[in-house]
Amino acid sequence: MNLFSLLEDRVRVALGALQAAGVLPHEVPLDRWTVEPPRDPSHGDAATNAALVLAKPARLKPLVIAEALAAELAKAEGIAAASVAAPGFVNLRLADALLHDVLRAALDQGADFGRAHWGRGQRVNVEFCSANPTGPLHVGHGRGTVYGDALAAVLEAVGFEVTREYYVNDGGAQIETLARSVHHRYREALGEAVGPVPEGCYPGDYLIPVGRALAEHAGGRYQDQPESVWLGPIGDEAKRAMLLVIKEDLRRLKVAFDVFTHEADLIAQGAVEACIAELQRRDLVYTGTLAPPKGKPIEDWEPRPQLLFRATQFGDDVDRPLQRSTGDWTYFANDIANHFDKYRRGFTELVDVWGADHGGYVKRMQAGVEAVTGGAAKLEVKLCQLVQLMDGGQPLKMSKRAGRIVTLRDVIDEVGPDVFRFIMLTRKNDATLDFDLQKVLEQSKDNPVFYVQYAHARICSVFRNAEAEGVATAALDGAELERLNDEGETALVRAIALFPRMLDLAARHREPHRIAFYLEELAGAVHRLWTRGKEDPRLRFLVADDPGLSRARLALLAGARHVLAGGLELLGVDPVDAMH
Repeated sequence: MNLFSLLEDRVRVALGALQAAGVLPHEVPLDRWTVEPPRDPSHGDAATNAALVLAKPARLKPLVIAEALAAELAKAEGIAAASVAAPGFVNLRLADALLHDVLRAALDQGADFGRAHWGRGQRVNVEFCSANPTGPLHVGHGRGTVYGDALAAVLEAVGFEVTREYYVNDGGAQIETLARSVHHRYREALGEAVGPVPEGCYPGDYLIPVGRALAEHAGGRYQDQPESVWLGPIGDEAKRAMLLVIKEDLRRLKVAFDVFTHEADLIAQGAVEACIAELQRRDLVYTGTLAPPKGKPIEDWEPRPQLLFRATQFGDDVDRPLQRSTGDWTYFANDIANHFDKYRRGFTELVDVWGADHGGYVKRMQAGVEAVTGGAAKLEVKLCQLVQLMDGGQPLKMSKRAGRIVTLRDVIDEVGPDVFRFIMLTRKNDATLDFDLQKVLEQSKDNPVFYVQYAHARICSVFRNAEAEGVATAALDGAELERLNDEGETALVRAIALFPRMLDLAARHREPHRIAFYLEELAGAVHRLWTRGKEDPRLRFLVADDPGLSRARLALLAGARHVLAGGLELLGVDPVDAMH
């Protein structure tokens, strides 16, 4: 039950009544207005800007429309009062009975409360993480992975059919570099004095066990062979080993992908040629010569004919090369082919989650997707900013050779997946995030994940006490909710009622961090009510001589517990029944 959707219906009916009465012209479209919580809670439970939006097309003063709208809304079911505020807002105070209906819906629906169906089963492909299979995941990968996984869960919660996809970039030169790096470690494992890792290879110690494993099962097969013999087989072996590492990192982060698509497979299957052929069919490729890059001395520039994509027809700055002088396809060509493959698999809604350092690549990829699908598919790219690792306020350098913690797995092993996931969602994806290893483990109200989980645990403790005292905790939807008249209780009911709207906004705006913010607010309402009960015995959740009031308060807590659990589930975080 989305309270704000219900209020929108009330406003829509009231505006229709004003048109029928001649207050509003019939030709004025009744759209573009909103119903939202007011910035100042003292103004009411909700506010609409309908009078402000409709004033210009209706050729009326906003306050004239607002007065008429308020009078009409005051007669609507569930609205206790409607008042006008300059320059034309209508503030709504809701009847307790309507808020109690929302609480009963939460009790009835449990952790499904707030979920919706407006996605109508539409298929959405969310591609995220997609780190090159050349090493373990780092914390930056972790942020994009958590964001993508939570976004997928939020979209599923409003009715979309979501596929989580990992694109394995294993068709380029980085796999050859990986093979050379592993070959060095392989020779080292066989006892050769190989010296330092060669320039241009991956220096990380994480490849030492890969080299040892290769030495154990291959023996000296590749030791003295030319590169042409071992480059392919060792590249395949190394890629498989790194993917196993990455998949274990993902498992520890509680992320499960539906599909792993390999760039090398797409190339082998002719997907790139099929993509280029489709662009040619649409007359969107040609052979031409690009202008020299800006800022590059002309004498260093060697113009040559290339196969180019007409990206400028789709808003890009320049046309983009599809083929190298070697005849190999560019990364860009391969990436268009990847998205064309998704389209041919039935996806028209594509969401990619990238690191912020790929921001300059967005426009050309969106142009490529629009071009190759004839506008039938839409690519939406969400960029995740950097994570600054801290330890007690001091930055930790992200180095594979230095620093106590450098990989995602190291961080998860130290703080746990729940803490990592929640903290990654305490900032909007395009804002830089500080992750302090000491602060995220503090058991204090300044630690958001502890604060939220503690609220859930506190509620669970109340129910354990209720059962120990013989208070009935079943069928709470029949409790006397009208007895919840303390301001703290009413505040918690209102906080619960906000969740469906928050989930709706998180899905529409692709912002799962809204759920984390909301859960902190809801937890705060629980904690404040708990504290007031400690200070005033009359406000305790369990009242020894009043089982009816106790059951009403248990119903309130049960509703909050359902929302806390459901919200944490969307973020991939486990609610806890007790804090240790």
